[in-house]
Amino acid sequence: MTRTLRRSRRIVAVLIVLAGLIVLVIGGSVGWVHLAAGGRAFGAPSVPEEPVAIVFGAGLSPDGSPSAFLGYRLDVAADLYDRGKVAVILVSGDNRTVDHDEPNAMRDYLIELGVPSDRIVRDYAGRGTYDTCVRAREIFSVPSAVLVTQEYHLSRALAVCNAVGLESVGVADVQAGELFPDLVREYSIREIGANIKAVWDVLTKREPVHGEKETSVTDALAAAGWSG
Repeated sequence: MTRTLRRSRRIVAVLIVLAGLIVLVIGGSVGWVHLAAGGRAFGAPSVPEEPVAIVFGAGLSPDGSPSAFLGYRLDVAADLYDRGKVAVILVSGDNRTVDHDEPNAMRDYLIELGVPSDRIVRDYAGRGTYDTCVRAREIFSVPSAVLVTQEYHLSRALAVCNAVGLESVGVADVQAGELFPDLVREYSIREIGANIKAVWDVLTKREPVHGEKETSVTDALAAAGWSG
């Protein structure tokens, strides 16, 4: 066997091992997400009552209002409130720059839909799904929640929130999939990488932006007469 042939075989063996590891990482993370989220997604009429709905940020339009996808999420949250499924809505998003303030835009949108302002709590450091879940539990003391997002994102959100100790169920917006199917398919593909990051965050217990504990959620629940 020539030296060149032996080298080629070693390279092939290494590539096979790397390919196997990639498949294992992707398959393992996707499998964990869907297994952890199993049985926790509901429609608005059948979702169990929970004290808080958590709406994850999804970007803003050029005029500073919620993006289409974020608006659909907020529509679902408002519907849950109207149905009496939740007492308080926690809107979690990013406001690291002056011209990008997701939480206040989300709050204003919900108020326009008729949700009382004192039933809306803003999380200004929800920079990602993991951050929102950890902060909801550790900063806002959310006891349990209904997570509101699009279908492609809901399994990951449920898996992460429950993994960090926030007992949750979820309701997905379906309008985005009906109106923007191509974009939703693109986002669904991106979820593969996001699932890997989610597993890493949970395993390493990455520290999100923390800060002082807030009583805004518990105060709002008390004002709403939530008894659990």
